[in-house]
Amino acid sequence: MPWLDRVDDQVDALRRARALQEASRSAEACGVLDRVLRTTADPHARADALVQRLCALINLGRTAEFTRAIEDASGAVRDLPEPYLHGHLNALAALAAHHQGALDRCVTHLVRAARALGAAEEEDRDTAWGWHDLAMAYSYLSFHGHALGAIERARQHGLAAGLPEELFAAPGIRLRNAVALDHNGDSDGCLRVLRDIAADLARFARNGRSDRIRPSSLAAYGYAAARRAALGDPVERSAEADPIRLLGHGGDSARARDMRQLGLICLAVAAGRPIEAITRLDSAQVSVETLGAAEPARLRSIAFARAGDHAAAHRVDRLAFRLAAQRSDRLRDVYIDGIAARIDHEEMRREAARYEGEALTDPLTGLPNRRRLERYIGSATAQGERVVIGVCDLDGFKAVNTQHGHHSGDLVLQRIAGVINRVMRRGDFVARYGGDEFVVVLRDAGMTEASEVARRIDAAVRTEDWESLVPGTPVGVSIGFAQVDVAGGTPRDALGVAFETADREMLRAKARPRDGATGIPHRAR
Repeated sequence: MPWLDRVDDQVDALRRARALQEASRSAEACGVLDRVLRTTADPHARADALVQRLCALINLGRTAEFTRAIEDASGAVRDLPEPYLHGHLNALAALAAHHQGALDRCVTHLVRAARALGAAEEEDRDTAWGWHDLAMAYSYLSFHGHALGAIERARQHGLAAGLPEELFAAPGIRLRNAVALDHNGDSDGCLRVLRDIAADLARFARNGRSDRIRPSSLAAYGYAAARRAALGDPVERSAEADPIRLLGHGGDSARARDMRQLGLICLAVAAGRPIEAITRLDSAQVSVETLGAAEPARLRSIAFARAGDHAAAHRVDRLAFRLAAQRSDRLRDVYIDGIAARIDHEEMRREAARYEGEALTDPLTGLPNRRRLERYIGSATAQGERVVIGVCDLDGFKAVNTQHGHHSGDLVLQRIAGVINRVMRRGDFVARYGGDEFVVVLRDAGMTEASEVARRIDAAVRTEDWESLVPGTPVGVSIGFAQVDVAGGTPRDALGVAFETADREMLRAKARPRDGATGIPHRAR
């Protein structure tokens, strides 16, 4: 029987490739995956193998092969229904785009990855690793808050799937957060994070679990210890925590190789050999992605200061600060929000294209307009379906137009349209009725379902980052629902009655006491 003819053989091979990558042996994993791809006709196995292969190429730093690998994996995953595959692929594509310097494409992939993985219902190994790689992508792009949230999701999925906690300790994520603090002048904050990383390693060692830590993570623990030493912090030199031993791990990972080079430079500084450290920096070839573009400059500044050349240290430290400033977390977070809104807008426009033309579509938001809404409800009620409509009216919108102008008001309306559309149930309908009013239509639903939809809309609007879009003017929503009852009348008349009822409920919601922090009702009805 030819190798990998049977499905069981393919599953075993894919599992082995995954284990090899977890052990930082990505080159071997590539060989296994190539054999799977030569022999399998199963679309799921092929998609899994291509996504894993992309991951291996990224680990190996083989940037010239990224574009073709993404195209192949995208083609294999496109028609498969598993959200984790789409999420994992986009997370890896974000990492690849970041290495290639394509920021816009990178952030788009980040948004798509988070949405796809968020839709995955299975708490399994694959989804856990998808969240892990998304966390790594966030971290390399300096979205440290997003990275910590994603790695926690990975840990939760991993624990549910029976994976050890140590696999998702992800010291590299906190390490990049620590050095970013130092690059921006907060060395005390950097040391606090580095000490926390060391405490985690010590806890795993005490519990006899350090042998479960991934080799690439061991290298990150080693660099964290070496970086502490370079800053003058005493470092434990036990067998488990020895930075030289830890830096020797990492297998064929390109990032581990970078940390090994920089780690030895840190240890030279700590040992009182700053000139050696500077000489090593002159010949070091490390990717700016591993620990940020500012890290070599910051290490050079520390070495100059240790050598007594404080003028040179100050000059290079200013360079490190400028390089770090190019990665403002706040600006990048706003960029993510902008890409998310753009994706929402594009998806709604594609949906609207299925309708009968521009006459039925609101040109600002891309949503169906009032005319299309009336036709939609008429069609639903004519088929005897239960229909509930909800009127959503914005709170604080007048202040937006007054303080920020109508262009900002238009951006808020587009964002609200995307938020509402995103949290609706499959098959529900959203329209812009006019001004700052939106109408949602729930088919085959009653007031119980309406209450849950109202809660989701309210929660989504509350958590949206309005401060970055229209500072100082919080935006909220008041919602009222009503059943459409066509008994004894025309659909148009029934819609009018239902709309009046929902509108009254919305006004009652608007009149309730407001949350002082957000300016929106405590509860939407």
